[in-house]
Amino acid sequence: MARNYSSSEVKALQRKYQELYAKFRQLDSMAQRTRTEIQTAASKIAADGSSQLLQTIPVDELSRTKKGIRVKSLHDAGFHTIADIIRANPFQISAINGISPEGAQEIKKAAAAIAQTAQSGAKIRLSADEKTPASTALVTALCRYKLLLPAINTAAQFRQYYDSELTRALAAAKPASGGLRWIFTSSSKKNDADAACAVLAQILSDENLAPVNDSLNAVMRQFNYISPNHAWEDFSRDSITYINLLETIEPDRVGSGDGVQGLPEELAESVADVVLDLSGLNCTLRRYQEWGVKYAVAQRRILLGDEMGLGKTVQAIAVMVHLRNLGATHFAVVCPASVLTNWCREIAKHSDLSVIRVHGSAKEAALQQWLSQGGVAVTTFETTAAFDLVDDFRLTMLTVDEAHYIKNPSAQRTVNVKRLCGHADRLLFMTGTALENKVEEMATLITILNPNVAQTIQPMLSLSSAPQFREAVAPVYYRRKREDVLTELPELVESYEWCDLLPGEKKLYQEAIAEQNFMAARRVSWNADDLANSSKARRLMEIVEDAKEQERKVLIFSFFLDTVAKIAAMLGTSCMEPITGSVSPARRQEIIDEFDKAPAGSALVAQIQSGGTGLNIQSASVVIMCEPQLKPSIENQAISRAYRMGQARSVLVYRLLCDDTVDERIIELLRAKQKEFDAFADESKAADDTLELDNASISGIMQAEQKALEAAASAEQKPPETPTVKLETPSDNPEAPTVKTEAPSDNPEAPTVS
Repeated sequence: MARNYSSSEVKALQRKYQELYAKFRQLDSMAQRTRTEIQTAASKIAADGSSQLLQTIPVDELSRTKKGIRVKSLHDAGFHTIADIIRANPFQISAINGISPEGAQEIKKAAAAIAQTAQSGAKIRLSADEKTPASTALVTALCRYKLLLPAINTAAQFRQYYDSELTRALAAAKPASGGLRWIFTSSSKKNDADAACAVLAQILSDENLAPVNDSLNAVMRQFNYISPNHAWEDFSRDSITYINLLETIEPDRVGSGDGVQGLPEELAESVADVVLDLSGLNCTLRRYQEWGVKYAVAQRRILLGDEMGLGKTVQAIAVMVHLRNLGATHFAVVCPASVLTNWCREIAKHSDLSVIRVHGSAKEAALQQWLSQGGVAVTTFETTAAFDLVDDFRLTMLTVDEAHYIKNPSAQRTVNVKRLCGHADRLLFMTGTALENKVEEMATLITILNPNVAQTIQPMLSLSSAPQFREAVAPVYYRRKREDVLTELPELVESYEWCDLLPGEKKLYQEAIAEQNFMAARRVSWNADDLANSSKARRLMEIVEDAKEQERKVLIFSFFLDTVAKIAAMLGTSCMEPITGSVSPARRQEIIDEFDKAPAGSALVAQIQSGGTGLNIQSASVVIMCEPQLKPSIENQAISRAYRMGQARSVLVYRLLCDDTVDERIIELLRAKQKEFDAFADESKAADDTLELDNASISGIMQAEQKALEAAASAEQKPPETPTVKLETPSDNPEAPTVKTEAPSDNPEAPTVS
């Protein structure tokens, strides 16, 4: 029979196959070698960390693991910590009076067991501010592995489609590779060989091999030229990818070691059985995030209470992607107006889902577009009133962000959202607010999600921290805390910066106290006519200059609009447009984008009520609080704008305070109140909410300040003129005087203290 492929053409196809698979083997070898480098560097960092830990563990701990050890003799001989025992050899220990060679071996064995436990549980923190040899080796190896990943994925896809077919075709085409062999081959096998050659030619065509070869060649060219400096720069830009890779290769070195992450065993098993299809998700989920997605898929109607900064938004997007891949078409997200734009951007950035903004003057047209085309409708609590859907309309999942906004059953937005819930097959409520200590709010939300669970927990509402309560709500409510799953976050360093009042600002402060004007007193130092005469402003400028030298960016928060304006003017061109209550959510996000691209030393000033929530600003690593807030959770939320997943540097928080002023008294009061909440099941947010200073506390602060000023004046033998202060008597506290306060000028709805 006539041949369609000559022996030389067949041999060329065989060579092409061999060259391609030689590259695959080289890629596999590079990947394995790099993984080993990552594991070695991670083990070294863990060992270094455990060594430091062992220096803090007293030798007394040995007696817990092995009875009969002469701990006092060890102390007397100068062995005070487990690290001392690890460094010593058995002969040094057996030389101690009363310890035999066998006893020395037992002591070494017990110390080694403690060291092993410490090292196996050691977590890795990577920070661009701590470039040790071990961390540099790890980051460089991770950078190389990151470079390899596209080629690894491309090769894996090629092999998945063609490996078995190529193997069969190569075997069948073998007779066509030689002249004599072809002559003595039967006709049927010649036909098979000719068909196999066609298969080889099609699979190994330039069209199929070009993207594979391009990917492999690019890796081969760049792999050996990745420098530590380049790796650290890339880590600073994209730390999330680095941590994801590390968690994939060394899962016990990052995040929570709890495989079921706090769920009852039976429930955890059902969650683990979920198989996700995340095709179309344009990001890599952390292990704890993937578990959260599986939980939402398995349980259908849930309240995800992960702490701020853990990526609840991307988990919600991943659930929608999975359901879309199973055939779902319509999804909706209800959120506060302040994060509407952020939701739209995050969906577009992290997935191929179509997103439709249902808000503003075009909401009716957008709603109709969503109804007819599907996708994700993103709307606000207020705009849910426009969702007048026919009775039989179904959407696959409704996500409600900041779900505690619908805690009041009689509020109109709650009524509107509940009506929309009635059209949803699945519900995903989200809140960063800890609800264990707000059980009435929790019960309200759970009643919407699962009335049976709500009925079960009703008798246990006073036992919200008890294991029985947690197990009862586990089918509906799931919360992870930042310190449990983001163990890799760089250090958070907080400091109190005490400033001494200059003469001019001291005079203004005394006037505010004399007038019993609490808000003016809170503006201490910032109410100077010229910030050149402000002690806080001087310290702020020093911090900003230091940040610039350290190539950091700065976030500055104040409660007061005039303080924000003064600081922005003082910083000049190094300051972005301030974020205040009058700046639209869309513009806020644009400012954040500009700030991300700005050079080191740039600053962003914001009113804490406007810029402290709903925004991700990991490009900043210095946070300045211009005055203490009356509600600590507001400060914590603001700090979480920078100190969250993706932060590559240690975060430095500076609280600017003036000595012997209301600043000091506010801090003292909040510290005292904090002690009252040490028993909270989850202090991260709920305790802070309750810590807000009340009228009586504020009145007490002002009275104490007035007395302090009078005492100081008396000591100087210059009695001050005491103005008459009209005190009104609040009905609930006949002894607490009313203090003059004012709301920030761009927030007329902010409550006044009276």
